Amino acid sequence: MQVPITGRCLCGAITYRADATPLWQMHCHCESCRRATGAAFASFFGVADGNWHWTGAAPAIFRSSPDVERLFCPTCGTPMAYRATRFPGETHFHAGTLDRPETFRPTAHVHCAEQQPWSDINDGLPRHATTSGD
Repeated sequence: MQVPITGRCLCGAITYRADATPLWQMHCHCESCRRATGAAFASFFGVADGNWHWTGAAPAIFRSSPDVERLFCPTCGTPMAYRATRFPGETHFHAGTLDRPETFRPTAHVHCAEQQPWSDINDGLPRHATTSGD
């Protein structure tokens, strides 16, 4: 992805801008991400904090567990981002919110141990049982 990276929610109230290239780009198959998005998996890119900002209204925050925040638009419900204490100093944005989603280039799938059998993606990317690289 080329900077600046911009995105928004469905209704356009929540917008963001990143002025640094992503730290990584991946698909996550964990149960938590599936339930938060209502999709077979979630596609994210991580940006170092300090290199991005909200350009519209700030999103609402749902703490899905003690160490996890899920950011979303309180008007239209679009999932915008994810933050967790186990990933300090970075925010994970949903690739579906990108103004130019065709620039998203995932490099792997994570939490494949939780992948649903009806979501069979044969894209040739590396697959990891968790996020630790197993």
